[in-house]
Amino acid sequence: MSGRAQLMWDEAVTGYDFGPQHPMDPVRLSLTRSLVDAFGLDRELRTVAARPAGESTLRLVHREDYVAAVKAASADPGVADVSYGLGTVDDPAFAGMHEASALIAGQSVGAAEAVWRGEALHAVNFAGGLHHAMPGAASGFCVYNDAALAIARLLELGAERVAYVDVDVHHGDGVQAAFWEDPRVLTISLHEHPRTLFPQTGWPEETGAGSAEGSAVNVALPAGTGDAGWLRAFHAVVPEVLADFRPQVLVTQHGADTHFEDPLAHLAVSLDAQRAVQLACHDLAHRHADGRWIALGGGGYAVVEVVPRSWTHLVAIAAGRPVEPATTIPEGWRQEVHARTRQSAPHRMTDGLWPVSWAEWEQGYDPEDRLDQAVLAARRAVFPLRGLLA
Repeated sequence: MSGRAQLMWDEAVTGYDFGPQHPMDPVRLSLTRSLVDAFGLDRELRTVAARPAGESTLRLVHREDYVAAVKAASADPGVADVSYGLGTVDDPAFAGMHEASALIAGQSVGAAEAVWRGEALHAVNFAGGLHHAMPGAASGFCVYNDAALAIARLLELGAERVAYVDVDVHHGDGVQAAFWEDPRVLTISLHEHPRTLFPQTGWPEETGAGSAEGSAVNVALPAGTGDAGWLRAFHAVVPEVLADFRPQVLVTQHGADTHFEDPLAHLAVSLDAQRAVQLACHDLAHRHADGRWIALGGGGYAVVEVVPRSWTHLVAIAAGRPVEPATTIPEGWRQEVHARTRQSAPHRMTDGLWPVSWAEWEQGYDPEDRLDQAVLAARRAVFPLRGLLA
């Protein structure tokens, strides 16, 4: 198997553009790619532009009538059918929507193919992670669910156990729904509690159905959770469940909207803690999946201050050349940021909180603590179903 990492990138993914007033500004993708290049990471990995996902691939997850509705709205946004979640405030129709969405999906599917076939050990598509799209509807800024499509393609290629870990601030509802009754797929989501955030799903009691009961894991975190609590929750649940499941491939989604500066949610996580979880996911892939790791982007709406730095750290870790948090950001990139956005760019690759620390679950817990209550709820809902001690 090749030790090289693969970056999935086609400049045309920036055509996934809901308009100037929408929080998902595609400049976040362009600026991430520029920062990756500014650190010379493009020389450390192979950059590949995969083909857009074709209709047969899209139908691994999405209904035929939904794909037809997306195509129709893409050709004429005025005919967008809101019964499919198209033409809404969250998912306004735009010309070329099908093409841009299928291209992003194609990058994640291409990443899955490269990793499964041994052409790359790690593959990153930071334009992906559009985890809210349902089989028959757009939702939450997501038209096609590239994460679910990548997993479905792995299964089609012969994978028997695929684990998906989602650390976006929003519940990974579309991926969970796609594999709700499929015991070959383990979905784990750490997210802000559904009482306080879209999509109001991801309760700990959501554990899968039928033979897949115990294959959906949800850690619903209280609003205001910061670095120590977020990392404590991750390490109290994810490693143990992955060790039990023994995945052949690890797929992770790294939405940057857990950050304390993100305008759409209420967690208080730093860039440094996000980097720590990225490192942990890399380590878990090597520990449990022979290193096979597909890493995706996701949400993140602090498009200058947070997203490019967070996902550049992700690319660097995948490439085997992590960027030290205290590293100064190249001046050329900061000038590009100002020229393109009129915003001031950050100076360093840290929020000044490295190294981050947390209390390990094995050291004991406080049943009166809200964070510990969230972890306990997740463990008690799922661990017994998997034969693990809660």
